[in-house]
Amino acid sequence: MTDTQPYLSIVIPSYKEGERIGRNLLEIDKYLQGKDFSYEIIVVVDGSPDNTAEVARNYALQIPNLRTIENPENHGKGYVVRQGLLEAKGKIRIFMDADGSTSITHWDSFAPEFEKGFDVVIGSRDHKDSYIQVHQPKYREVMGDMGNWAIRILLGLWRYPDTQCGFKALTGEAAEAIANRMVVDRFGFDFELVTLSERLGYKVAQMPIRWMNEEGSTVSLTGKNGFVQVLIDLWKTRVRLWKGEYRLKEKL
Repeated sequence: MTDTQPYLSIVIPSYKEGERIGRNLLEIDKYLQGKDFSYEIIVVVDGSPDNTAEVARNYALQIPNLRTIENPENHGKGYVVRQGLLEAKGKIRIFMDADGSTSITHWDSFAPEFEKGFDVVIGSRDHKDSYIQVHQPKYREVMGDMGNWAIRILLGLWRYPDTQCGFKALTGEAAEAIANRMVVDRFGFDFELVTLSERLGYKVAQMPIRWMNEEGSTVSLTGKNGFVQVLIDLWKTRVRLWKGEYRLKEKL
């Protein structure tokens, strides 16, 4: 990395990804090497009990603009995404899943949206032009559909059929304004991010993606990463909005 600001930052929240993160890091770097802009890759390891952090650090020998942030304790995907967005220096900041379910090559279609004046560009698995290569188990798709309707009703996000896709890009300004207000530590952070984008007046584009379910997800019905917890965080987000706790009119 040089001291100059990179154009693109890639933030990868990671937990128990030691077996597959190396392959994905090489694919991301190979793709970005073919571009005419500077970039950085940031792996944020969320207190993982396996060797994810060690593997990522070892790959820095092959990928000079890769750095690893390792948290000693597990906080949740939302926590490490906002941590990564605030650690990043890029003019544009992407976060994407470590399992490669959505390829970095989607940047080719996302980039023109920023040139059109959008501040936040999100992938949507429910976009009419999206292609789901490998579906999730049926019960998870049903839970996802139920959750999406609850999100739209409680937060008024009627034009967003899928807030939870793990591939999103933001300008540096939007990333800092939004991440500094986010408080949801677990999987509910996505709808919080989209809500704050809307409430802060940022222009949001939804883009089709090619998505493939990867085994190894920690999503379940109950527990700290469970569907029930997402619903609890959804209600808490609604209450924070009512109470004005996101300080939307303040400059943070």
